[in-house]
Amino acid sequence: MELPVYNMAGEQVSTVELPATIFEANINRDLMHQALVRQLANARLGTHKAKTRSEVNRTTAKAYRQKGTGRARHGSRKAPIFVGGGKAHGPLPRKYTKNMPRKMRRAALCSALSVKADQGDIVMVDQIVMDAPKTKVIASMMKGLTNGESALLLIADRNETVEKSARNLSDVKTLRANYLNIRDLLGYSKIVMPLAALDVVSSFLEQDLDDEWSDAEDAAVEG
Repeated sequence: MELPVYNMAGEQVSTVELPATIFEANINRDLMHQALVRQLANARLGTHKAKTRSEVNRTTAKAYRQKGTGRARHGSRKAPIFVGGGKAHGPLPRKYTKNMPRKMRRAALCSALSVKADQGDIVMVDQIVMDAPKTKVIASMMKGLTNGESALLLIADRNETVEKSARNLSDVKTLRANYLNIRDLLGYSKIVMPLAALDVVSSFLEQDLDDEWSDAEDAAVEG
């Protein structure tokens, strides 16, 4: 698949051939859904907790005498039916972690990228060069490239100038290419990708992932 390459002013300067194994892969929507559910589940802390009747701090004295009042028999204010009482079958801390083989995660990313490419939602840029952080510059560039739609801006490596420039734009997220994940791919309308970021994405999706990439991906998923 061949896509036009634009500069920061929105002018076409060249074209680039996208790897067919990544951007023209078989689209498996079930696999993408499974990968997304895994990422969302792994992001959950699971620290929810409600106290049971044995854990709440209430008096243990009998509320009132057993007989003669005409009311129902009660022996403890800790019962779930009372305000301030314990919760019956309440949530407890648990782990929501889901495992997914590396090849399946990689195939899900290829499926998502193929969907974006097929829909014309991938915008290639030759390079992003800025001397100092300037939100106006990034905002103008993104508006020209994406027509104001929400966009995921991939960068090849850490670039504080670009990251700070896009930080204040609510519909733009900057992400380093080695942290590419299914949630961000599907969560934005457009993917803006410089040529250097394309090289990073192609390098880890066209070959077996090494430990360094695996750690980076897990950090992105859990974060």
